[in-house]
Amino acid sequence: MHSLIAAARALTAAEALSVLLAIAYLLLAVRRSRWCWLAGGLSSAIAVVLALQHRVPMQALLNVYYVGVSVYGFYQWSPAGAMPQRPIGTWPLRWHLTACTGIVLASVLSARVLAHDSGEAWPFLDSITTWGSLFTTWLVARMKLENWLYWLVIDAALVYLFGAQQLYLFALLNLVYLAIVVAGFRSWLRNYQQQALPA
Repeated sequence: MHSLIAAARALTAAEALSVLLAIAYLLLAVRRSRWCWLAGGLSSAIAVVLALQHRVPMQALLNVYYVGVSVYGFYQWSPAGAMPQRPIGTWPLRWHLTACTGIVLASVLSARVLAHDSGEAWPFLDSITTWGSLFTTWLVARMKLENWLYWLVIDAALVYLFGAQQLYLFALLNLVYLAIVVAGFRSWLRNYQQQALPA
C-alpha cells in the first residue's frame, strides 16, 4: 500500500492525463464511439514523449504505433466522414489460431533478444503482452468482437507482470481496465446479437 501511495504521489500531470485519456479511450470504445480513437491517440502521444524522457525507446515505438492505429481506427469507424454505427464482426477460429501462433512465435524471438541483450526479468511475458496488444488494437479498429477476450488475457497478464515488478499503480490501472473490458465485451456481444435479429 505504501508503494502505491508513493507511486501516486510521484505521478506527473502528463502521466495523469495520459492515464485518464487511456481510460476514456476504453470507455468510449465500449460505446463504439469513434472519439475513443482521439482519446487513445492523445494518450499514446503523451506516452511517446514520456517514454523518450525515461529512455525506454521500445515503449516509445509501441506508442507511436498506437498513435498510428488511432488515426486508422478513427477513419475506419467514420467512413466518408459520417458517424454510423459500424457492424460488429467476428473472425473464424482458424484465423485466431493463426494469429495466436504468430504472436507466440514473435514473442519467443523477441524474448530471446531481450533476455540476451538486456537481462530483462520477464522477457517472454513482456513480449507476448506487447505483441498481443499490437494485434488486439488492430482488432478493435476492425470492430471485431473477440478483441475484448484478447484484452482480458493481456490485461490480466499485465496485472501480474506489473505487480511482480512492484509497479503497483500500473497493476491497479490494469485491474480497472479488466473491469471495463468485461463491460465492453458484454455490451458489444449484445449489439452483435441484435445485429443478427431480423429487421
